Amino acid sequence: GLSGYAMWFAPFFSRFIPGSWLNAALVLHGEEALLAVWFIFTIHFFNTHLRPGSFPMDLVIFTGKETERELQEKHSQEYQRLLKEGRLDLTEVAPSREFKNFSRTVGWVIILSGFVLLWLTLNSFFRSSGT
Repeated sequence: GLSGYAMWFAPFFSRFIPGSWLNAALVLHGEEALLAVWFIFTIHFFNTHLRPGSFPMDLVIFTGKETERELQEKHSQEYQRLLKEGRLDLTEVAPSREFKNFSRTVGWVIILSGFVLLWLTLNSFFRSSGT
């Protein structure tokens, strides 16, 4: 975070540190941002898309609804709590097949866009580092 502040408030920080340190802050900040993006993408991808029961995507993000079985398997503690409190409402109408198909299409477009952005990021990183 300090490297970001150093670049954001460069005139202030240049009173206390040499200008070459601001160049180093720019490089460090860029590398740390790439590392954060790669880490978040990797953890998110493996924990959401490759998890058994959710492959290739969980449609709840688009439909806002889960079956009782899905709620019981994926969120067992919440299911038990709602059941105990008598707040488990299973009267909602399931999303239509057309809406589920539309959700799958949107999901696949987003997943493929993520892979394209990941490839562009990796390609840019390795080409710029001379490897």
